[in-house]
Amino acid sequence: MANINWYPGHMHKASKEMRKIVPQVDLIIEILDARIPFSSENPMLAEIRGDKPCIKVLSKSDLADPIITQQWQDYLEQEKGVKTIALTTEEPEKMHGLLSLCHKMVPTKENGSERLQAMIMGIPNVGKSTLINNLAGRTIAKTGNEPAVTKNQQRIKLDQGIVLLDTPGVLWPKLENKHGGYRLAITGAIKETAISNDDIAMYAVDYFRHAYPELLKERYQIDEFPEDELTLLEMIGSKRGCLRAGGRVDLDRAAKILLTEFRDITIGRITLETPEMMEKELIEMAEVRAQKESKQAARKKKRQGSRN
Repeated sequence: MANINWYPGHMHKASKEMRKIVPQVDLIIEILDARIPFSSENPMLAEIRGDKPCIKVLSKSDLADPIITQQWQDYLEQEKGVKTIALTTEEPEKMHGLLSLCHKMVPTKENGSERLQAMIMGIPNVGKSTLINNLAGRTIAKTGNEPAVTKNQQRIKLDQGIVLLDTPGVLWPKLENKHGGYRLAITGAIKETAISNDDIAMYAVDYFRHAYPELLKERYQIDEFPEDELTLLEMIGSKRGCLRAGGRVDLDRAAKILLTEFRDITIGRITLETPEMMEKELIEMAEVRAQKESKQAARKKKRQGSRN
């Protein structure tokens, strides 16, 4: 997958806004998709957060593998000043536990004489608007499956003396990690026009057959997996009646069925990445970055040499 640009002007504006807001707030709440906590994280946050306390909310945890969600919570909480909470839209009362956690992390504001200011952020379609509406007890933020619904910053007064500063849901300008791009597409965080459905589905089915083979076999009544993901996707399409004239499989239809059934947990509760995978991919990204920098330095040296 090639690098994808995400509305660079909009992103730059959002980045400037966040940098301006951070010094004014007591706490940062970052919403992550429990199925992809690494790929749905905004890399900018780490550099602008400083030592501000941070709550990482693993949203949509009812769609994710509960064992791996716990692994992620244990992993993320190793970082100083970070706490996590796993939430689902089915448990609004648990969402209000987030407000208590805010006060635990900023005890100086616990007596309620001064409002606790919290900035909330998250990529598009991660569940941020749903959480805000539940916390506020009324519809404030527009929700929807289309990415990039929130356009402007909002200030929302909540119970327990908390003011929430909502930031536009944005992705970053460039995805260095190709795996992250695919995972965002599988969960629906990226509009499907960005990458072809069958390309996304082949990445997904290849992961599923290695990480969750029994769920895949049971859902699509498959005894043995073929060697490659294309044949496996065709097999799924054939079993679900996605056939064109002449008996050929309609890959786009097969892909849409697979992705829909992942997103609505018809296949089962699946998480697309683990802390161990993240560590490995960070090393790979660092190596790729070092190679690029080395090539750039060599080209610069060559240009300087040709001038002399």
